[in-house]
Amino acid sequence: VRTVRRILERHPDTQALRPGKPEEWAADRLTVPRPSVSRDPSLLARGIGANITGSHADAVICDDVEVPNTCGTPAKRADLRARLSEIDYVLSPGGFQIYSGTPHSYYSIYAEDPRPEEDEELPFLHDFRRWVEPLDGDAWPERYTTERLETIRRRSGPARFASQMLLQPVQAVEGRLNADWLRRYEGGLEYSEANGEPVLRLEGRRLVSASAWWDPAYGKPEKGDASVLAAVYTDEDGRRLLHRVVYMVHDPNAADSLSEAAQLCRQVAAQARKLRLPAIHVEKNGLGIFLPGILKRQLERKGYGTTVQGVHNSRPKHERILEAFDAPLAAGALWAHASVFQSPFLRELREWRPGGRGRDDGLDAAACALLAEPYRFGPRGRAPRKEWRPTARPGRARSNFRV
Repeated sequence: VRTVRRILERHPDTQALRPGKPEEWAADRLTVPRPSVSRDPSLLARGIGANITGSHADAVICDDVEVPNTCGTPAKRADLRARLSEIDYVLSPGGFQIYSGTPHSYYSIYAEDPRPEEDEELPFLHDFRRWVEPLDGDAWPERYTTERLETIRRRSGPARFASQMLLQPVQAVEGRLNADWLRRYEGGLEYSEANGEPVLRLEGRRLVSASAWWDPAYGKPEKGDASVLAAVYTDEDGRRLLHRVVYMVHDPNAADSLSEAAQLCRQVAAQARKLRLPAIHVEKNGLGIFLPGILKRQLERKGYGTTVQGVHNSRPKHERILEAFDAPLAAGALWAHASVFQSPFLRELREWRPGGRGRDDGLDAAACALLAEPYRFGPRGRAPRKEWRPTARPGRARSNFRV
């Protein structure tokens, strides 16, 4: 509004548009002389958190509505989308809407592709026409030289540079773990028996071990901590495969006939059979202390031979997550199934930072499953070499006595 007021005050052709009443020339609104009578001003500026549903407009410009304060957490992103959806009730028939801004999150409203882990089937602005400038050489070479751009990149970091200068939907605040290093696979489990020996394969490779970790929680669906089961396999080549991260919920309305613990144990038992898990680690900190016994009875009742082991976790959560993910991700040695990419796990991985307050239940369960899986080394022989170190070759000592 301040810029528009300055133009109307200084331009010689707009002097007749200046209103005569001071209240029509405020800091957040202005009204120019017009033939029609309307209760709304000609121009009104409001923050994204303000209530504008009682207004009507022929044009709405959403200028930088996405900033770190409005997209830093899943709750803030959901609130931003809810408030932007209210503009449909403000816009007059035949009006238009413009979005102008830069992405500040991988889950940006400006993203061109939907985010399945956010339950998006279409991008938020899928029905808007995008104005895309072709990248042909330097757009502003007299201001942004190559040296200047390198300085900005070095000072701001690659994530913020990609967000603000390249307009790419990435996390403006860099996370500790890089989700782009997680390798994806699509195959499912294949069980067979050869000469009476059971064999479990995944994408043609034989699996040699598996670990599963259940981090239970009794919170209400969509509120509080999530109850998560993570399953990790290792194949004969030593690849770590994060095959499932299952977010389980219970029905509070059915708690009278079947308790929350029994509902969750039934789901875990079903996953144990489906994934052919030999054992499940159950974190029994706090409320989970009684769950190993309940799960054992549930598995025995169903006739499943899965072993249940209750585990008390005493290490800090951030240490577990860093140890499990930091080095394997950096080495490109961690694989995840396509279903994991479509779950909230990927969002937790992108946004996790030590000491942060975001959701990390799936990330923690997967970390514990990875740490419970032993490292295995295949039967690979050492390549022959000629030893050049004089002290590394065997020698014979001269002696003058008999043994």
